[in-house]
Amino acid sequence: MDKNTIIGMLLIMLMLLGYEMLVPKPPKPLPAKPKTEVKAAGTKAVVAPIDTLKAKATLGNLALAANGTEKTEILENEDVKIVFSSLGGKIKSVLLKKYKTYNQKDLVLIDANANQFKLEYPSATGNIDLSKLYFNISSKNDSSITFGLTNQTGQTFNQTYTLATSGYELGYALKTNGGNFLPNDKNLHITWEKGVRQNEFDIVENRKSSTVNYYDEAEDFDNLAETQTGNEETSLEKPAKWFSFKEKYFVSGLVAKDGLFKNVKVYAQNHETDSLNIKTLKAEFDYPIADINKNKANFTYYIGPNDYDVVSKVTTGFWRNVYLGYEIVKPINRFIFVPLFGFLERFFSNYGVLIAVLVLLIKFILTPLVYKSYISMAKMRVLQPELNAMKAKIGDDQAKIQQEQMKLYSQVGVSPMSGCVPMLLQMPILMSVFFLFPNMIELRQEPFLWANDLSTYDNILHWSVSLPVIGSHLSIFTLLMTVSSIAYAYYNNQITPDQPGPVNMKMMGYIMPVMFMFILNSLPAGLSFYYFISNLVTIGQQLIIRKFVDEDKIKILLEENRKKIALGGGPKKSKFSELMEKSMKAAEEAKKNQDEANKKNKKK
Repeated sequence: MDKNTIIGMLLIMLMLLGYEMLVPKPPKPLPAKPKTEVKAAGTKAVVAPIDTLKAKATLGNLALAANGTEKTEILENEDVKIVFSSLGGKIKSVLLKKYKTYNQKDLVLIDANANQFKLEYPSATGNIDLSKLYFNISSKNDSSITFGLTNQTGQTFNQTYTLATSGYELGYALKTNGGNFLPNDKNLHITWEKGVRQNEFDIVENRKSSTVNYYDEAEDFDNLAETQTGNEETSLEKPAKWFSFKEKYFVSGLVAKDGLFKNVKVYAQNHETDSLNIKTLKAEFDYPIADINKNKANFTYYIGPNDYDVVSKVTTGFWRNVYLGYEIVKPINRFIFVPLFGFLERFFSNYGVLIAVLVLLIKFILTPLVYKSYISMAKMRVLQPELNAMKAKIGDDQAKIQQEQMKLYSQVGVSPMSGCVPMLLQMPILMSVFFLFPNMIELRQEPFLWANDLSTYDNILHWSVSLPVIGSHLSIFTLLMTVSSIAYAYYNNQITPDQPGPVNMKMMGYIMPVMFMFILNSLPAGLSFYYFISNLVTIGQQLIIRKFVDEDKIKILLEENRKKIALGGGPKKSKFSELMEKSMKAAEEAKKNQDEANKKNKKK
């Protein structure tokens, strides 16, 4: 490598080390507080009575609802168990039956101690918070429950919840049947605040990936920035169709079926020193009371796994809760990888084996591109003796060497891009997997070999002190990926001719895997395993293709092309070759002019 390349590599490594050492680390989390268990259905909590006169002054004809006894009721199906409270007629807790936390405890996605849902409406005496009033249980069966609030004039306000026999969607409707229970020209102000618990092994990633997503009336999706420190908030410019509290692998959302959420504000607050409530997500918005009085206030709660196949059926755009990468790779994940992964799940219950089969299928499909790239490299290897002789004759003039090299390629009808393009076409595949695997709930808590969970890094090699760049562990799958990448680079360097230029690309083939090791070390083991198998299969492909490629025949073909091109025939020059030739000539002309100018300046 030349001096500039070495300096550049050293600067990159120093930047990485400096970032790790100088950027302040978040404080260590405090020990988790004991968890409060959800009360069983029918349990009652007596609340101290409220001053009747004071309540009447502020609550008007709802004063009688200020005092009461909290009652809990349950709706459940094969997937969820939902506990409701008569205090506010709201959801108290939601248990996901088919999932566990990282330490195998019940996964309570909505916790009674970290969830608030407020309904506030304006009255002559000020805003009234319905969540602090006691509702009656108007009706209850196996699939639905209605909480009713009746004022002193006999007008009622009902909240009805409906749960199907399976799934994670909960119907929610607000209705009035007494005329002007709510003022028709005002808005009901709704606030939902949810605390995020540590459900995943990697608390840093769990905290960082928790955010608020939203989808407006123009069908534009956006979200608060994913951070692990500080706070985020924004006010939506347009009414929203839905919003959601997205965690690492789970999501709690509210969808407006009839109307729109207006004046929406969303918040996210990190709790860096709390290992129990690691983040708070919040949304507040208005809903027209006129729509409620017309029985047009129907919503859907979705409280469950952030599984693409499941959330894509909830409502328009709700699949966006599953992050599938940049726009350029999103279609590949959405229409190729996700369906292919789902198809393979029918046949393979072990996800390590499934990933290996997925690699084999993708590599088989890409075999024509690999073959074309290998043939291009073989052509340049055949020309290598001529290139070496040319370099010996020219010396160290890199610009002249590049120009003569392009001239030689054009004389025999070889395009250097014919070997690069097939490899570049594979880059979107590698990028797609990089974004998809960290967001696939299918890999969550799936063991393979020494990894207990393919959705996070394997933690066998770990130590107590956090080291610069690498942290406090080394993922074995990441290490295998790095070793296989270096092995592939070594093999590839043996069959790839030297390329002139300021950067030694062969040496870069050894440096890049080591740099990526630090990036992938804290990413899912399933991702590193995919890249590891991909490297092995690629080496195998090249070895097989090499057995079927006769370089003597390629040499004869190139000589025939040389003769045809000299006579005005042969393969047509590619646009890239023509562009390179023009660029080389322009560079040579500029260098010549510069040399002449330098000579004139010296004479002066």
